[in-house]
Amino acid sequence: MIIINVKEGESLDKALKRFKKKFEKTGVLRELRSRQAFEKKSVARRNVVKKAIYKQGLNQDVI
Repeated sequence: MIIINVKEGESLDKALKRFKKKFEKTGVLRELRSRQAFEKKSVARRNVVKKAIYKQGLNQDVI
């Protein structure tokens, strides 16, 4: 459970923003989306390789 202490004089918007940031770091939504549809291990591995190739291409353009 995520607990956010609202400081005295702090606006609700700032507290909500801190909550959203903490919630995003936990990875709950990412896990939920990945569990909605089964993905074969071979397909998951292929996606990881594609992302790695893409990132490597981005790094080469910078240099």
